[in-house]
Amino acid sequence: MPRLWLFPIVVGGLVAAIVAIMGLTIALPDAWYHQLVLPRWAPRDDVFGLVWMIVYGLTAIAVITGWRAMPTREGDWLIGLFATSGFLNILWSMLFYRLHRPDWSQLEVILFWISALALVVHSWRWSITAALMFLPYLGWVTFTGYLNLVIVRLNGPFG
Repeated sequence: MPRLWLFPIVVGGLVAAIVAIMGLTIALPDAWYHQLVLPRWAPRDDVFGLVWMIVYGLTAIAVITGWRAMPTREGDWLIGLFATSGFLNILWSMLFYRLHRPDWSQLEVILFWISALALVVHSWRWSITAALMFLPYLGWVTFTGYLNLVIVRLNGPFG
């Protein structure tokens, strides 16, 4: 049965939009965040949000590109990996910004990073283009995880 070409566009776009919208509502820096000691290289709030939007746009395009290049089962796995990574992104934001637990989010970011790496690895065999488009996502999750670690070290303990 031929796959519908519109399916990955809708799913990729919906997942990216849901994560972006939830991220915008969950990850709003508040007074708690602004009282934290941050490293001088930490991006401003508006830059952080802008980079996430660009990175998620690229990941949505990468999902579509990869899905179209893969056999059905592999493409379904790619969509599942993308949805899982989106969930882990939302969970990280919830732990860090809403629960004010950078220590917990530091543990969770390990799973988040593995999910971003899984997107690159899974795509590589079928679409190097998609895999390369996932690299900014992996890079930004890596940067976010390192920033999280530095915040924990500068401000801990929490709770």
